[in-house]
Amino acid sequence: MQSNEAPSSMEVKAVANGAGSASGTLPPKPSFEPLKAHEMSDGQVQFRKVSVPPHRYTPLKKAWMQIYTPIYEQMKIDIRMNLKGRKVELKTRRDTPDISHLQKCADFVQAFMLGFDIIDAIALLRLDELYVESFEIKDVKTLRGEHLSRAIGRLSGKGGRTKFAIENATKTRIVIADTKIHILGSFANIKVARDSLCNLILGSPAAKVYSKLRAVTARLAERF
Repeated sequence: MQSNEAPSSMEVKAVANGAGSASGTLPPKPSFEPLKAHEMSDGQVQFRKVSVPPHRYTPLKKAWMQIYTPIYEQMKIDIRMNLKGRKVELKTRRDTPDISHLQKCADFVQAFMLGFDIIDAIALLRLDELYVESFEIKDVKTLRGEHLSRAIGRLSGKGGRTKFAIENATKTRIVIADTKIHILGSFANIKVARDSLCNLILGSPAAKVYSKLRAVTARLAERF
């Protein structure tokens, strides 16, 4: 009669512990290689196209090897110039290590088309937190004729001093192309540079913008 009784909870735990020790330790954690770009996209080739403005044909031709080398050899992205479509075409390869490299290369080529130097634009390939922001003078204030010309002059300064001062203080790069302004840098630095440029467009004297810029950059340096 006693042998037919159900085992107690303590006996059940003991049996379970014995089974675990008999089977040994857990199997090793599986180790899988990271997926490649073509495997993440199910074998589909990803494309990007960047239009080439007419005034950038000659600079692109001269700097083609400086653009081609880092994109093809380092980022593992195919690149070609479509003369008929007037576009630079990019596509992934089977050995592309990361699918994000395609967008980085497209941003790099686009930055060159906007007028940035190769040395500055190539930072987009190496750093993740860099962006390009563009806006027009009319987005800040509607100016025409001589008022517009004077605003562009205030942005550049004598011999480009004002633009260089803003670039050095905010660690950004600025391109002023007629009424369009392009800024390359991190998010926080772009905001500081944009505010300074907007103040110049609205008519603030350069000395006042410099003093405000020094205060803001000192505050940013303390924060970071």
